[in-house]
Amino acid sequence: MKDILIDIFGEGKNLDALQMSLRGIVVFFLALMMIRISGRRSFGLRAPVDNIVAVLLGAILSRSVVGASAFAPVVITCLVIVFLHRFIGWLTVKSKFIRKTFIGNTLVLFENGKFDEPNMNAMQVCRDDVLQSIRKSALTENLELIEKVYMENNGEITIVKKQ
Repeated sequence: MKDILIDIFGEGKNLDALQMSLRGIVVFFLALMMIRISGRRSFGLRAPVDNIVAVLLGAILSRSVVGASAFAPVVITCLVIVFLHRFIGWLTVKSKFIRKTFIGNTLVLFENGKFDEPNMNAMQVCRDDVLQSIRKSALTENLELIEKVYMENNGEITIVKKQ
């Protein structure tokens, strides 16, 4: 059985195109399963921790496709990362401190007709960035129509128009 699997999927770094393609198909379905286990937040919310998981999974799984690492340790490592991500997600729901540490805070960048320079500096955002987001999202340049502008914890800028 082992010889058949080696003939089909190859071994080590000397893989032909068919073997690498077959490995890619298997890794695709494994990655899909892992993302389902990890939950929608991995590719939905895009907090820093979510980005880290996505990059790590891609980097580690690619090693099994090209034969740079043994298949089983790669899959086990990825499963550990996925379950760690799931655990961190659970902790962020339970603990405000953990949520603040791993996910971050939403900060006000503009309120009551004034830019919040300390928050903008902390987020490395300039007035032009905020104004661009207002034009793009609120479709206006009139700041009198804007109630608040937030920097969300995933890095997006959100605009709230006055009622």
